Amino acid sequence: MPGMRWPQPGLGLNRSLHATLLAILTLVALLLAACGGTPTTTPDSSPSMAAPATSTAAGASPVAAAPTIDGTVTVFAAASLTDAFNEMGKALETANPGTKLAFNFAGSQKLRTQLQQGAKADVFASADEKQMQGAQEDGTIAGDPKIFVHNKLVVIVPAQNKAGINDLKDLTKPGIKLILAQKDVPVGNYSRQSFDKLSQDPAYGSDFATKVLANLVSEETNVKSVVSKVQLGEADAGIVYSSDVTPSVRDAVKIIDIPDQFNVLANYPIATVKDGQNASGGKAFIDYVLSPAGQETLKKWGFIPVSG
Repeated sequence: MPGMRWPQPGLGLNRSLHATLLAILTLVALLLAACGGTPTTTPDSSPSMAAPATSTAAGASPVAAAPTIDGTVTVFAAASLTDAFNEMGKALETANPGTKLAFNFAGSQKLRTQLQQGAKADVFASADEKQMQGAQEDGTIAGDPKIFVHNKLVVIVPAQNKAGINDLKDLTKPGIKLILAQKDVPVGNYSRQSFDKLSQDPAYGSDFATKVLANLVSEETNVKSVVSKVQLGEADAGIVYSSDVTPSVRDAVKIIDIPDQFNVLANYPIATVKDGQNASGGKAFIDYVLSPAGQETLKKWGFIPVSG
């Protein structure tokens, strides 16, 4: 190496030994030159063997946080979950090429009936505990359901608001065209519970629920139908979940809030389905829904995340 002084061989050495020593010294010098100042590495630290970097920051994208899922995962989910679950499905499919999330969105009562009649699914996500409990009693659910998110009710009216509905009391005015979901649809049941609470308050009167229901002109099979009809001006008012007022409909409707003391907090349970064709995929989907990334997606779409 430059600057290094090599020891001189003694005069008594023969030429063969002299040549051998020079060869050894040259080899040592070459090895030192190649290694000089370079940190020691192991074969496992080569670029081709390095593990991919992952992000655990709070702002990590849903794709980065997605679990490993194989095959097709069939999810039966309440209609109100359409936007949030579709976004999660895309994130999981992006993170797992070749995987497919197949969603069936409808009223929870309809989904329960389909499962009872033998429809195949890996996951059931209901908008209320009543339908999930019924599915358990039917023997179609595997394991214990978990509450994964909450929701609350709001009144919506068309943006033009030709009926002049500005508060809850206006729902009792004669001639108002009100649309609700059917009684056995979770949001329809919650709506009627809210009316009963309002009827117990002297400010609204004991006949509040009776007067409001007298204006009922249509009962829908799922909450999305209620949103659509109000958005199109086919009704003067409807009761939906706060999460249903998505960006695509926000400019077409006006929201009238229902105070917490009269509102009903909807609990959404989720569980794997017995004899599902992709049990591991179903469990992985549920884990993702309950993960910080899944909860953030639900919050983005207007739901109330579960605590902790």
